[in-house]
Amino acid sequence: MKHAALPTLAPRNIEELLFHMPSVAKTASSDWAKGFALSVVQQSRRRGWKPSDKQVAIMRTMVSELFTVRRSDDDDLSLIE
Repeated sequence: MKHAALPTLAPRNIEELLFHMPSVAKTASSDWAKGFALSVVQQSRRRGWKPSDKQVAIMRTMVSELFTVRRSDDDDLSLIE
């Protein structure tokens, strides 16, 4: 069985993912995630560097999780009326 190839991201989309990597590193729930995010930020400074498809997939997941409100967090919210 062949795996479907990830769609190629436009440079703008990759730049958006890279923009959020420092925030991902700050809020990371594991040392691995923090290290990955910081590593990607450092690598992105190299001229001509492009993330691999696997790196892009991980970056997408991490950025998505950054903006996902977890259900358990909803219980702690108090709305101002």
